[in-house]
Amino acid sequence: MKLLLAEAALGGFELWQGALVLAVIILGLAILISCIKIVPQATAVIVERLGAYIGTWGVGLHLKAPFVDKIAKRVNLKEQVIDFKPQPVITKDNVTMQIDTVVFFQITDPKLYAYGVENPLMAIENLTATTLRNIIGELELDQTLTSREIINTKMRTQLDVATDPWGIKVNRVELKNIIPPREIQDSMEKQMKAERERREKILQAEGEKKSTILVAEGNKEKAILDAEAEKQAAILRAEAKREAMIREAEGQAEAILKVQQANAEGIRLIKEAGADQAVLQIKSLEAFAKAADGQATKIIIPSEIQGLAGSIAALTEAAKTK
Repeated sequence: MKLLLAEAALGGFELWQGALVLAVIILGLAILISCIKIVPQATAVIVERLGAYIGTWGVGLHLKAPFVDKIAKRVNLKEQVIDFKPQPVITKDNVTMQIDTVVFFQITDPKLYAYGVENPLMAIENLTATTLRNIIGELELDQTLTSREIINTKMRTQLDVATDPWGIKVNRVELKNIIPPREIQDSMEKQMKAERERREKILQAEGEKKSTILVAEGNKEKAILDAEAEKQAAILRAEAKREAMIREAEGQAEAILKVQQANAEGIRLIKEAGADQAVLQIKSLEAFAKAADGQATKIIIPSEIQGLAGSIAALTEAAKTK
């Protein structure tokens, strides 16, 4: 019985010892895993040992000493944007307005950012409000409304210098809204309305002017086309008249040529028939008789034909007497 109890006690001790070893191993693995840190892209890790800064981890795998090292702060290295609430500011001509700003910044030194100021974002907001009041206080209302780029540049420069000890770089500052008092807004709206009406009238006048010019140019083009058409018509009429006259002259010339050819043919036939001088004179007399039937008021008859005519007249009278 004692032997059994001793064996049982020995088995219980070995079991407890195995469980203890397993617990130690698990605890060791847990501690080892907790000491392994992976830093992602665009992130920096501030590490302290017993409360003192020992280094800044960048991207990659890192090991820290257990129990004595700790991660004090994780810093985002990406460009960040802060949209601040509207801030009341007073211009040089004592006009109170509300201006809200947007600041684009980036952390360049994680150590200075972690230990330089208690609350960096609140510090940037307060610094932005103070800088904005100082800049607007040197400008009048009209300058404030029309000089956004100048104000943005001045604010960025001053904020960048002021936040440099905190490891922060201000990349850009934008005035999101400029809200003047209500009465000034009403006045500006009336002015803008008058300006729109003036531009509308100018555009309307320019449209009427262009319309008049187009109508005049159309009339001018029409007159030019009409004149060109009339010119072409006159040319065509003259060409037609000239062609008709040429055709008429050619017809007359052809008729005369045919008459002459007929006369020549007649004379040739008379000659071939052996006609004497008396017959030829009689033919000539017939030709002059035909000429006398025309429109001529005077006819000159050769002396030979006149003699022949006299002889013919005498013979005719003698015949009648007999």
